[in-house]
Amino acid sequence: MLTRAILKKIVLTRPGRKGDNGRLLVAGGSKKYHGAPLLAIEAASRFVDLIYYYSPHAPNAQVKQKNKCFISVEKPNPNRVDCVLIGNGLDVNPENKRLVNQLLKKSKRAVLDAGAIRMAGSFEGTIVTPHAREFEDVFKLKASKANALRVAKQNNCVVLLKGKIDFIASPARVRENRTGNEVMTRGGTGDVLAGLCAAIYCKNPAFESACAAAWINGRAGD
Repeated sequence: MLTRAILKKIVLTRPGRKGDNGRLLVAGGSKKYHGAPLLAIEAASRFVDLIYYYSPHAPNAQVKQKNKCFISVEKPNPNRVDCVLIGNGLDVNPENKRLVNQLLKKSKRAVLDAGAIRMAGSFEGTIVTPHAREFEDVFKLKASKANALRVAKQNNCVVLLKGKIDFIASPARVRENRTGNEVMTRGGTGDVLAGLCAAIYCKNPAFESACAAAWINGRAGD
């Protein structure tokens, strides 16, 4: 079970030049769900130095009025960042499916959340953050600790399976996170978690990043 000790295995922030604490690209949003990436960006901004935001459909001007801590871009460029967070508020459709997979091909590191999980052609080398229904729909397996590990092994990725107990699995191991409470079933909590995960992943290993993000998110909720 995860404890505060997980924080000793990662570097959250360090003094230095702008960018030393990470550069993150967030790709997501839609006309209906423009708030989802906003929550992810707000959480990520606590840890990274620079956040770029791209959305194919969301009203960026409206989002920008509510959050000043990102740079809006008209074209996503994964090469200029340490990690890409894809999927928060993103509609599932053919156009966005092409976007998701183009970003995956060019990204050094990627975190997949929400709609991106349903549209990704490959999960290799990523952190995937499904809730139980998404996990079962996409992987055709019951959401469980054993199956989180199974999916991580089959896809060579890290799985952060969200639930009353979070299961975080890499191809070699699986851990449980028990921080958090029933109030955290509210919409937007998963977006905050994804933002934390991507921000930490900018400068830390995938498994430790997912574990730390799950623990921090739940602890904040408690």
